[in-house]
Amino acid sequence: MFKAVEWPTLTLFVVTYAVWFAAVTWVSQIALVPAILLAGLAMALQSSLQHEAIHDHPFRVQVLNTFLASAPLTLAIPYLRFRATHLAHHRNCELTDPFDDPESNFLDPSDWERAPTWLRALLSMNNTLAGRLTLGPLLGTGVFLRNEWRQRHDPTVRRGWLWHLVGMVPVMVLVWWSKMPLWSYLVACYLGLSILRIRTFLEHQAHDLKRHRSVIIEDRGPLAFLFLNNNLHVVHHMHPKVPWYRLPRLFQNNRDRYLTMNGGYAYQSYAQVFRRYLFRAKDPVAHPLWRRGSDASRF
Repeated sequence: MFKAVEWPTLTLFVVTYAVWFAAVTWVSQIALVPAILLAGLAMALQSSLQHEAIHDHPFRVQVLNTFLASAPLTLAIPYLRFRATHLAHHRNCELTDPFDDPESNFLDPSDWERAPTWLRALLSMNNTLAGRLTLGPLLGTGVFLRNEWRQRHDPTVRRGWLWHLVGMVPVMVLVWWSKMPLWSYLVACYLGLSILRIRTFLEHQAHDLKRHRSVIIEDRGPLAFLFLNNNLHVVHHMHPKVPWYRLPRLFQNNRDRYLTMNGGYAYQSYAQVFRRYLFRAKDPVAHPLWRRGSDASRF
């Protein structure tokens, strides 16, 4: 039984929850700004751990992973809904498809053309890294909630939200009991969601060849740790059951193969990404290859 447990992931879960708890209850009594920063970082790391749990880590029994990962620290996204949409993203062979890929950042060109000027301006800003960091949590959560509302009659959606709301009770009770003001906790939530937008900013690109759509960022710094090596994104998509701590060696042992596989869609580090795209869009908002109503290949 114990051999079936992935101890690095389980240990990191425990440490992450402990850091979040300490930030809210102890550090907030000493200095509020460090508490916000520490809580936000813990929330970002918990989201990466939730991603691990979705892919059957650290336990082989999914109900245990769900119990471990579903604490709604950021308040925004129900774990069960994150799990459902992310697994749909992995099952979808048309990554970046603005309709069938639930994690696509692209719009159908016809929807883009119909959008009002103010919305097009916001979405264009959101396609720069600076915009994604500042506007991304608000816009992304808003789009997610809109899509969830449209599916509100689906029993699985209702169940996901019910579990989420039940889980919010102890989180909010703890925040209310602590010395951390509610507004500062919400700022920490926004910070955690903002950090995650760095990872999702360029995970996938529009490309005629499906195997060229997932990125490699050869970073081994703090952000790579916060994202649990999901910056090696093509490796994760090819081996979704491999745990986070084995991805770097798997990549290094087959580096040329992965870079050939994804057509060289790669960056040396997140510093390079910031230099290139902080105030410049990497992609258009409208999918550049999308042709709705075409044959099964879509684009």
